[in-house]
Parts: sequence; C-alpha cells; structure tokens
Amino acid sequence: MVRYNEIREGEVAVTPPPATDAGLVFIGRIHTPWGDRMLTPRQGRADGPVCRLEIFEPWVAALRGLDQYAHVEVIYWLHQSRRDLVLQRPASDASLRGTFSLRSPVRPNPLGTSIARLVGIENQFVLVRGLDCIDGTPLVDLKPDRCDFTPIAPPQQGDFETDA
Repeated sequence: MVRYNEIREGEVAVTPPPATDAGLVFIGRIHTPWGDRMLTPRQGRADGPVCRLEIFEPWVAALRGLDQYAHVEVIYWLHQSRRDLVLQRPASDASLRGTFSLRSPVRPNPLGTSIARLVGIENQFVLVRGLDCIDGTPLVDLKPDRCDFTPIAPPQQGDFETDA
C-alpha cells in the first residue's frame, strides 16, 4: 500500500488529464470502524466487523429483494487515493508493475470493490462483513454477488458461444 504520498524507487507518476463529468452519483456512505487508511485491513475478511452501508434517498427503495442474497458486491469511491501513478512498486515485493496489473487503491479512477457477506438490512442501512475501506467512504453501487445470482430468463441460443 502506498503510504499517503510516498513514491517508491522506480515508480512513475503522470499528470492526469482534466476530469470530465461521467455523471457519477454516490448512492450512500460506508460506515466502518477505521478512520485512517493505514488502519484498514489490506483485504476485507469474512469474519471482520459489521460495517454499515447507509443508502441515501431516493435509493432506499432499491434495496427491495436484496435480502435474498448471502453476499453483495460493494462498489465504492476511494476518495483519498492518489490517481497519478502508472508504475508502482508493491510493498510486498520488489517488482515494478503497471497500475492495471495490481489491486492497488492508486488508480486513475479509484473504484474499490469488495464481495461482502450480507448480515441484514435495517431501514436505509445494509449491514455487511468483509470490507476494507475507511469510515465515510462514498458508496457508488451495490449488487448481488454474481455467484449468488440466478438469471431470471432461461439461457438463449448463443449465450455461451465463444469466438474461436
């Protein structure tokens, strides 16, 4: 993990192009026990603490039916992450690697994802275990884990064909 604004030997930072409006809307805020990036676990743990996903209006009604799944995919904005490194040196090894070959939070568009165990839903709060982000992290989206998801429509001819 990059320690705040540290640049390790061999890493390369660039000046990102100006941001354009993608129309991104935060649907909520994540509440965790960690107030600092350096205190968060490196990856979420299934036996980790219960975290609360606060869903903002008008999105609360979108929670209907989510309770039928055991796991949810939580997509969040890593609002304290750098966005300028194209080459990074992971702390865990000495290799110099491209950002897109890493799960580092340092990314051009700092989206984080976690598969979390659904503990329950209380009004506008979704309770989960398995997150690895700081308290107050903006929530971008929430989906049933694709491993738990069963498509409604039956398979169609060509659904599973691949190009040779």
